[in-house]
Amino acid sequence: MQSWLPLLLSASILVSCEQDPTGKLEKKAPVEMPTQAQQELPTAPSVLSELPAPADVAAPPPEATKTPSGLATLVIQPGNGTDHPGPRDLVEVHYTGWTTDGKMFDSSLVRGKTARFSLNQVISGWTEGLQLMVPGEKRRLWIPENLAYKGQSGKPPGMLVFDVELMGVTQAPVTPPDVAAPPPDSKRTSSGLAWKVLKPGAGTETPGPASLVVVHYSGWTTDGAMFDSSVSRGKPARFRLDQVIPGWTEGLQLMTVGERSRFWIPEGLAYQGRPGKPAGMLVFDVELLEIVQ
Repeated sequence: MQSWLPLLLSASILVSCEQDPTGKLEKKAPVEMPTQAQQELPTAPSVLSELPAPADVAAPPPEATKTPSGLATLVIQPGNGTDHPGPRDLVEVHYTGWTTDGKMFDSSLVRGKTARFSLNQVISGWTEGLQLMVPGEKRRLWIPENLAYKGQSGKPPGMLVFDVELMGVTQAPVTPPDVAAPPPDSKRTSSGLAWKVLKPGAGTETPGPASLVVVHYSGWTTDGAMFDSSVSRGKPARFRLDQVIPGWTEGLQLMTVGERSRFWIPEGLAYQGRPGKPAGMLVFDVELLEIVQ
């Protein structure tokens, strides 16, 4: 069964070792690394081919609560505690979606695998609705079309109904207080790259200019907006240092395994004004997990 997980964005900026965002490797066109939620999920063997639609799939019942945006919700199963996910947090859920005529178009339950994604990567109705929930809670969402796919070709049309169970929440990285400019205790290279060690690593081995590495990272623009995070996706990135922006190629060679550093990368060492990429100086927190080769 095809997954229709309500994804809007391709948040990732860096790449796995098979991809080349710069276009330098074999002159391939830039390719974005998909988030885990974007990857096609295999169909798990199951006796379930379709889950029955709720009796109230056609319209929210009187006991449902409606928000100012038009989203209607109803708690089916209470959760635990009082902690709600934030708009950038990583969540793990089970869900099933129906159109208002009772046709099921997607279900993680049928696939037998939970879905994980950041709340800023999905349709507006999910971003809003999941923030109302606490772990362990199951809630039914009636999402009007303007908060769903907005008539996108190939997507389920009209109002959509989802049963969502929030299995877990991983908080998004906090924006550092010094993203606007490198602090006085940072170091600089002759290229203009600034960096600061946040946690020392182990040993003395550092990557080479073409090494294959595994890292966790988060990236912000200087106004504090996070544009990408492997931490939020819950999956480290793996890539070669000759396949990423120059600031990463240079900066990672300064690190040892286990080290976490913050880099202030000027635009000339970042995306250099490329359309669709974050502009200006970028700030990354990077933890070097492994030098593969």
